[in-house]
This record gives sequence, structure tokens and C-alpha cells, in this order.
Amino acid sequence: MTFSDDDQVRPLGGTGLPVSAISLGTSSLGNPAQPDGSPAPQSAELARTLLSAPSAVIDTSNNYAQGRSESALGQAIAAYGLPAGHHIVSKADADPETGRFDRDRVWRSFEESTARLGLDTLPLLHLHDPYSITVEEAFAPGGAVQGLNELREQGLIGAIGVAAGEIKLMTRYVTSGAFDVLLTHNRYTLIDRRAEELMAEAAARGMGIFNAAPFGGGLLAGGGTRYAYREASPELLAWVDRARELCNSWSIELPAAALHFSLRCPLIHSTVVGVSRPERIAQLEKLRLTTIPDDFWPALQALGTPPSTIDD
Repeated sequence: MTFSDDDQVRPLGGTGLPVSAISLGTSSLGNPAQPDGSPAPQSAELARTLLSAPSAVIDTSNNYAQGRSESALGQAIAAYGLPAGHHIVSKADADPETGRFDRDRVWRSFEESTARLGLDTLPLLHLHDPYSITVEEAFAPGGAVQGLNELREQGLIGAIGVAAGEIKLMTRYVTSGAFDVLLTHNRYTLIDRRAEELMAEAAARGMGIFNAAPFGGGLLAGGGTRYAYREASPELLAWVDRARELCNSWSIELPAAALHFSLRCPLIHSTVVGVSRPERIAQLEKLRLTTIPDDFWPALQALGTPPSTIDD
């Protein structure tokens, strides 16, 4: 695996974990399930492609595709090995049936993930979508944060992160000083930029910063009419049409502008892009190598503030 000159790996904040400009997300890997609950057959090709792609980090989670994302990656690692320079990072999730998210659940989530992946340790484990508990419960004795700290102290994980969406909630976790890494999603895109202050806070603390979903779940990539898991309003769709027309006038693809909006932000160490098909890797590389003139960005800004679907 090699990296081009303009996509050199860089450390993820103070963690030392090497990341490249684009990290690969796997939320759809493993879908649909086969009758026995195992990953779909086509998952094997996608997982193998992910392992050989020019990105240093593959991002997964205990609950992606009900665990099949990790299982598909684990099967590929068992068959082909984890190439040098590649790292799998995952997320601890609440119990899917009870919503329990305490110290014991974090440990159990970690054990489930590593068993599926066939790995003994992880370089980074995120506290993922802690919506079933309060911040106070997360930090209480026996809480989720204690579990993460124990895993790090025992050398089973290298760093701990927090990955979720809601800005007010994420701000409380970031300002706690307990985390090494922030992963924010759908809140720093061409459409919604509310995560900028949160990322600046994290950067000031030396945290590593992932920005996920630069296409807003597909709308800015030309797929569907939903942004950040919600149906887009007619006003938002009209703004996207104007942005696309502007891009066309500059001979730029809208997805390229959406990706580079994240790539050009100095606060962001790596942009996480979900990959659902093997051919998407080459498409992403083409978008990454697109040159966006500096004068394009003021012209985009002149379109006005997009009416985001997000209200947190």
C-alpha cells in the first residue's frame, strides 16, 4: 500500500495513530444478512477491497449491521491479513436490547468486537451514541467512561474517543478532558457547519478529530433526498440544486466540492466516508484528486445559509 504525496499520513492529534486524509466507513458492510444471520456474500469482496485501499483507517462499530460489519472485516483479515499501515478502529455501543451502557457493557462490547475482528487489541475505541445514558451516568463509578479507561490502562486499546452527533451532548464530553479523539458526523458539511466550534474546542485540547459523513448520508453525493437521516425540505433541495449549478459552472462535481469542504478544514485530521461498494474506492480517489480553485469557496458562500434538517 502506498500513499500519494498529497495524502501523506499524519498523526491523529496526540494519539500517534497514523491517519490519512480519508478514512473508510463500514456502516453498510455486511448488509443484507443471509438467512443464518451472517454477512451477505458480496461483503467479502468489499471487505477485501477496504483492506487494500489507500486509506490508513477503517472505521467500524459494534452495532454496524448488527455486528456483521466487524464479522466481514474479521473474515477478510483472517483470509488476507491486516496490511501494514492499515488500522481498524471501532466503537463501543449500548446493549441493543436493553440500552444498558455501563462499565460492564463497554467491556462486553469490546470483547464482541475483537472476537469478530480476530484482533486482540484496538488502537482506538469510541464511546458511540451514548443516548441511552446521561453524561453523569457515563462518568459515574461503574460507568462507561470507567470501562474505557480500564481498557486503555490495560493496553487493550490505545486511545479513547467519543462519536455521536448532537452538538450540546458532544461538547460536554469533549470539555470533560477524558477523551483523546472526537468523531462528529453530518455537522460539518456544505449544508451544516455547526460542528466548527466543537472541533475548535477539541483541537485546542490536542484531540484527534474525525469528520464523518461529508455527503450528509448521500444527498451531496447525488443520492436520494435525505440529509442526516431525515427527509430534506423543498428549500434544502432547492439550495442543493443551486450548489450543483454553481459547481457545474466551475466544471466541478458537487460530490468533489462536498468532500473537499471537509478535507480543506485545518481542524480535521481525517474525513470518514462510508463505502458500500468496491468501486466506490476509486471514485473517492478521483474526487480527492480534484482541484478546487480557491475562488470557488466565496462563490459557494454567496448562495446563503442552507436550511439544514438538523436542529440540535
